Amino acid sequence: MTETLDKLRQNIRELQEQLEEEYRKRRDAIEYSLKGRKVVFQSDTKRWHLGHRETLLRYLSHARLFEVVTAPLIYSLIVPFALMHLWVWVYQAVCFPLYRIPKAPMRDYIRIDRHHLRYLNGIEKLNCVYCGYCNGVVAWVREVAARTEAHWCPIKHASRVEGTHDLYAEFVDYGDPDGYLERLVKRRER
Repeated sequence: MTETLDKLRQNIRELQEQLEEEYRKRRDAIEYSLKGRKVVFQSDTKRWHLGHRETLLRYLSHARLFEVVTAPLIYSLIVPFALMHLWVWVYQAVCFPLYRIPKAPMRDYIRIDRHHLRYLNGIEKLNCVYCGYCNGVVAWVREVAARTEAHWCPIKHASRVEGTHDLYAEFVDYGDPDGYLERLVKRRER
């Protein structure tokens, strides 16, 4: 059974690589490239983008009342996101070295780059910065939590869980004390 699971995980990795290749092809078709973390557009593409920008006045004139009314509530979440970011950063900085858990680098999860798109107006750019930050923080926190779980309680749940993290596949099966003890010994030897 382990062999079957290993083959399935390998197939998933291969499919993810194919997906990344298709994303690369689409980037090429839109005529931008990545130089490290920097996005570089062709000059024709920049002009094309500018021609599609909606002015702030026009954008606001199309806004629905509930969008305007709920915007402060949406943006207020920046406070708990920033506090969670800070708290998890402190937790990881203090605890992970003590337990020899590899740190999850924030730069791998938090991407704020859509504000460089010239076809977005100021409000749309602000929205993109907000969403890139908040979703990046959630992804990073999830990885920190996953690494914590992998260290302390690497046991699968009895029933299926939606949206498990990448480390979950390597967890010991529920109800397998031998597997758990073997993993515990390996962790202590490390």
